[in-house]
Amino acid sequence: MRVAALVPVKRFSAAKARLSGAVDEQQRAQLARWTATGVVGAFGDIDVYIACDNDDVAEWARELGHAVIWGPGLGLNGAIDDGVAAVADAGYDQIVIAHADLPRPTSLSTVARRNTITLVPDDRRDGTNVMSFPLTDTVQAAYGARSFERHLAAARQAGICLEVRADPDLALDIDTPDDLTHPLIREVLPTWLRTNQANRRSV
Repeated sequence: MRVAALVPVKRFSAAKARLSGAVDEQQRAQLARWTATGVVGAFGDIDVYIACDNDDVAEWARELGHAVIWGPGLGLNGAIDDGVAAVADAGYDQIVIAHADLPRPTSLSTVARRNTITLVPDDRRDGTNVMSFPLTDTVQAAYGARSFERHLAAARQAGICLEVRADPDLALDIDTPDDLTHPLIREVLPTWLRTNQANRRSV
């Protein structure tokens, strides 16, 4: 089974806007780059494609040795569907789609299962942090509020094996200042964020 990963990455300087009350602009960009680097690195030997529309992100991806799928003006869902089509055209059998803001992504390489759609919801079972499916049975991207519900409904209609994985690490993402206080996230935050009041941790 040939597996590829697709990671949509927003312009680093525009990422994590909801953290603006707790983390300054420069650190938000650093944090976005840090989480994205961790996510793509967690795939190990799996080929990684980066969906983006920003030159700095594309340069970062190529420096790490990853292919870029350029999709200007498509939005998140359009960029993912476009990326899925490009990965399918490249001859892969299975795809794993992961958000770039997962602070504990170490189990990402285990998500893909042959002839199976796998959904990993966030810890509120609202969003879909990770999704995998065979490229013969694609699930259209439906990200945004309550995306897990929509992806689950689409996966059930596909008529193949479905796994909803409750993964305590992959369920974590960084969207709000409160996320920075989560004990499992605080454990892995880079040292330059540990003095930030938002995570209430002293060095």
